Amino acid sequence: MTPVNIVASAENPLLPALYDIVWSAVCLLIVFLVVWKYVLPAFNKTLDERAERIQGGIEKAEKVQAEADQALAEYQKQLADGRAEAARLRAEAQEEGAQIIADMKAQAHSEADRIIASAQNQIDAERQAAMVQLRSEVGSLATDLASRIVGESLTDDQRSANVVDRFISDLESESSGQPVKGA
Repeated sequence: MTPVNIVASAENPLLPALYDIVWSAVCLLIVFLVVWKYVLPAFNKTLDERAERIQGGIEKAEKVQAEADQALAEYQKQLADGRAEAARLRAEAQEEGAQIIADMKAQAHSEADRIIASAQNQIDAERQAAMVQLRSEVGSLATDLASRIVGESLTDDQRSANVVDRFISDLESESSGQPVKGA
């Protein structure tokens, strides 16, 4: 066998040569330092900016949510106040309606009472006028009749007034069911 074959058989084909390991380690160290010095800070900066934007978005969303909750609470309060105001106005309107109805009824009753009183006064006045006219007509008839029966003239006013009054009182007594005086 040749010496080259002996050296080749002494080396492990799976292990690289020492100079390859050193140069690979130097290259790996240089790549690691470049990544460490330049790439990793830029990457971290990008990740930090993104985290800040996400955090800002979350804070903004929480703020908007809080404002929306506050607006909802205010809306519900205004809605409740509006409903209470509507109920109060409805109650006031019902009270006013009842008061108006009561006033109109009272006014109608007073108007009816006034009309009844006026009619009663008119009836009383017409009754008095009828009584005066009746007294006058009955008086003249009674005087004429009494003059014919007695045969003398009863033109004396006092005497004829007494006869007429007595005759009318007798008529009133008969109409009320009392016995006639002198009968």
